[in-house]
Amino acid sequence: MRKALRGFLSLAVLIGTVSATGASAGAATAAEPAAVRSAVGDSGTSTDIKDRILAIPGMSLIEEKPYAGYRYFVLNYTQPVDHRHPSKGTFQQRITLLHKDTSRPTVFYTSGYNVSTNPSRSEPTRIIDGNQVSLEYRFFTPSRPSPADWSKLDIWQAASDQHRVFTALKRIYSKNWLTTGGSKGGMTATYFERFYPKDMDGVVAYVAPNDVVNKEDSAYDRFFATVGTKECRTRLEGVQREALVRREPLEKKYEQYAADNGYTFTTVGTLDKAYEAVVMDYIWAFWQYSLLADCDSIPADAKSAPDQAIWDSIDSISGFSAYADQGLATYTPYYYQAGTQLGSPDIEQPWLGKLSRYGYQPPRNFVPRSIPMKFQPSVMRDVDTWVKHHANHMLYVYGENDPWGAERFRLGAGARDSYVFTVAGGNHGSNVAGLAPALNAKATAAILRWAGVAPAAVQADPAKAKPLATFDARLDKKDLTTEHRLGTRRP
Repeated sequence: MRKALRGFLSLAVLIGTVSATGASAGAATAAEPAAVRSAVGDSGTSTDIKDRILAIPGMSLIEEKPYAGYRYFVLNYTQPVDHRHPSKGTFQQRITLLHKDTSRPTVFYTSGYNVSTNPSRSEPTRIIDGNQVSLEYRFFTPSRPSPADWSKLDIWQAASDQHRVFTALKRIYSKNWLTTGGSKGGMTATYFERFYPKDMDGVVAYVAPNDVVNKEDSAYDRFFATVGTKECRTRLEGVQREALVRREPLEKKYEQYAADNGYTFTTVGTLDKAYEAVVMDYIWAFWQYSLLADCDSIPADAKSAPDQAIWDSIDSISGFSAYADQGLATYTPYYYQAGTQLGSPDIEQPWLGKLSRYGYQPPRNFVPRSIPMKFQPSVMRDVDTWVKHHANHMLYVYGENDPWGAERFRLGAGARDSYVFTVAGGNHGSNVAGLAPALNAKATAAILRWAGVAPAAVQADPAKAKPLATFDARLDKKDLTTEHRLGTRRP
C-alpha cells in the first residue's frame, strides 16, 4: 500500500499448465489441444468457448489475444450499480478470462484495483493448472458507473459483483473454484468469502491487511521499532529526517519537478502537504517493497549526503508523483474505501521529532472534497469476527518484514482446514513459493486439495505437493513494479 508509481497492489503470484483427463458435461473433447478445442454445450452440440461465454446475458467481447496453450479474452460484463436495487442503473465491468479447459478448476483473481489486459497467471492458477477469471474492482476506470454514486462503492457491492460473475460462468466452468488476490486483492477475496461463503471451494489471500480498529495502530509502531536491523533502521530514519530538515531546498526542486511534468496539487491542498506525505511514506514504502539486503543502497551518512542523494532515495522508494492530482486520480476508489470502511494506518515515527507539520495524513486528504466520506467502524470488525469463527479452506500468506502484516487476519477456534503462514524476511510480494519447504508443501497440497486436483501421491503424502503446471516466464513473471508499486499508502 505504499510505493511510488514506478512503472503497488497486487501481487500476481503466478501459476500453471498440466491438463486433466476427466471429462464432464461441459468439458471439451480430448482429441485437440485444450485451448483450441471446442466446448460441448448443454444441447450436446459443439460450440466454441468464445461463443459460450458471449452467450451469457450481459457479456461482451473487447478483444481476444493469442497465447500458446490458452484462449485469452478481455470482456465487459453488465453489472447493477446497486445490487440491492438492480433496476436503478448498470455499468460495464471489465473482466479477463484465461481459458485452458472447462474440465480444469478455475481461479477467480482480483487485485482490488484495475485489471491488467495482458495474459498472466496467479500463483494458485499455476499450482492447480487451471483457468483464471480476473475482475476489475468497481469504480476503477473504466469500470465506473456514470454518474458515479460513491455510496455504492463498498465491500458488499464488490463481493456481489464477484458473485454475479461466478454465477454466470459456473455453468461453463463447472469444476472447483478458488478465489485469490494479493494485498487489497487478498482483502477482496476475504470479503467475497465472508458474504458468499458457498461460492468458492477455497481462498488463497496474500499479504492481506486487516485493520479491525482503525483508531488503534500501535501494532505498526511496534513493527517499525524492530523490523530488520538497527543499522538499516538508522539509515532510513536519517534520510527521512534530512528530507524534512532540508524541506526548503528540496521543495524548490519539487516545484520544478511538478512544473516539468504538469503536476498539480488541488486534492491534497498544497505542494508542501504533498511533499511531506511522500517523505512520511518513505520508511513504510522501503519495507513494503524492498528486502533487508537493499539497505546497502540507502545513504549511510544522511547528514553529509548531498541534496540530490536525499531526493533520489526518497523518489526511488516513495515517488514524488504519488500525491499530485495526477498520481492520486487513479486511486480515488481505494482512498475512498480506506476512509469509509477499510481503515488506514496512522504511525508515529518518533525519530522525526517535531519536523512533521501534518502528521500521517488520512485518506480524506487524498479524495476530492466533492466526494462525501463517512467512516463505518463496524465493517472490519464484522469481517474479522467472521474469519475467526467461520474460516473454512482459507490460506493467508504474509511477509515477515512487510508492514501491512502488522495487522493481519488471524484464525480462531471456529476455523477449519485454514492456515496463516509467514515468509521469513519476506516483503509485500510474499507468496507460497517463498515459504520454508515444509510450509510450501503444506500450502500447495491444501490448494490442490481444495481445487479437487490433488494427485494420489499428494493425497498420500502432502510433502510431495508441487505446482501442476510448469513455469512460464511470461505468464508467471512476478513483477512488484507493475503489480504492487502503483503508489504509496496503498496495500
